Amino acid sequence: MKYYKHNFSVLAILIINILLLINCKTSSGEEIGNTISTSTPETKSDVTFWLTNSDKTVLFQKQNLPLNFSIDNQGISTITIDTTQTYQTIDGFGFALTGGSATLLNSLDETPKTQLLKELFLTDSTHIGISYLRISIGASDLSAEPFTYDEVSSGQRDDNLLSFSIARENTDLIPILQKIVALNPYIKIIATPWTAPTWMKTTNSFIGGSLRTDCYDVYARYFVKYLLAMKDSGIPIEAITPQNEPLNAYNNPAMLMMADEQTNFIKNYLGPQLKANNLSTKIIVYDHNLDHPEYPINVLDDAGASTYIDGSAFHLYAGNIETMSTVHTSHPTKNLYFTEQYTASTGTFSADLQWHIQNLIIGATRNWSRNVIEWNLASNPSLGPHTSGGCSTCLGALTISSSVSRNVSYYVIAHAAKYIRPGSVRIGSSVISELPNVAFKTPDGYKVLIVLNTKAVPTAFNISFRNKNISPTLAAGGVGTFVWK
Repeated sequence: MKYYKHNFSVLAILIINILLLINCKTSSGEEIGNTISTSTPETKSDVTFWLTNSDKTVLFQKQNLPLNFSIDNQGISTITIDTTQTYQTIDGFGFALTGGSATLLNSLDETPKTQLLKELFLTDSTHIGISYLRISIGASDLSAEPFTYDEVSSGQRDDNLLSFSIARENTDLIPILQKIVALNPYIKIIATPWTAPTWMKTTNSFIGGSLRTDCYDVYARYFVKYLLAMKDSGIPIEAITPQNEPLNAYNNPAMLMMADEQTNFIKNYLGPQLKANNLSTKIIVYDHNLDHPEYPINVLDDAGASTYIDGSAFHLYAGNIETMSTVHTSHPTKNLYFTEQYTASTGTFSADLQWHIQNLIIGATRNWSRNVIEWNLASNPSLGPHTSGGCSTCLGALTISSSVSRNVSYYVIAHAAKYIRPGSVRIGSSVISELPNVAFKTPDGYKVLIVLNTKAVPTAFNISFRNKNISPTLAAGGVGTFVWK
């Protein structure tokens, strides 16, 4: 009887110790949940490998595989990483936090809201680490209605900006941004207007029209008041663009701003106003499609305007991503940014995953972009909120209703944002047509490689670093992020 009692005691102690060990591992920030089961021993591996399959069987999950560098070479396609080849510094990856997105996020109860914001903006556990946001100055077309921060009665002007106020943003946008800044004080934010106040425009309307020439000065002061108001709210604005899609008059809101107008506005009004008010906010030009590279090039060609300009920003609803390199070649000291691309409710997960990874995460960064921003962070099940005439097929990275679901652009950004942290530098990697890829070295010395398999069959390949190799396999259309020291 003593023998059985003794063994029962030993067994009980052993079970308690195992439970304590499991609890310690879970609470210490190790990968848990939908990545690797805590009951499965983690395989020794030199390389961390996160995978998304285009058929959705795996969605940004850490793989428990032994990827250990060796001198073996499997005689297959090889992506060679070269840290001696360095290119641009990376500022971050993220989404447009539209007014509608902010409203949807802020509608959540406090606990799930906090948990979701941690998932989006922290990098531990399975959190994805968004590091760059785009917001609208006033309404975008994914706000519930058009507005600016200084609307006055018809026929009136407000040249002293006495009616200026961002108070309506205190309902949703500013509270959400304040929570984000508390989680990540280094978050970068670019702010963009869809229109000037209507009384400053040739049409006196939210849609179409241009900035009146006699309103250039007051509009520059409008930007200053906005930046100072956001600063007072604890929201640092990294950069501004003078106008979203300046060649598109048909959105709601929208405003035309031709290249010569933008040049004049920056050179003689916006740039001097920011300088006079000791504002270090970057001015980034264009912010439209890659089919008109002559627009940013012409603005940058003007020496007076160029003095105030950090670089230019692009979308890819028209044109080719390689055109970013054309602009870089024209003005190699100016930075490039990718600020908008939407995923449509009419698209498919597989096609959108591959297109966005190949053209944006890989394509934009291989063509000198310092960031990639997807449009838009959140929508409701009806693809709103949006203005009348605004985008009615824009699918958010999140769909928020009584629950939260994650859509394709969430995984597109996750593959880059989690490990390619701000301050990372793009490094050399082999160009292989069926395995588009891009590589980076992080501030902590980690190497990060993102690879897409564009073939219709599973494909094995080598990753070669310092004459040693690993040989992973990606399913057809699969995306892998590989990280090692």
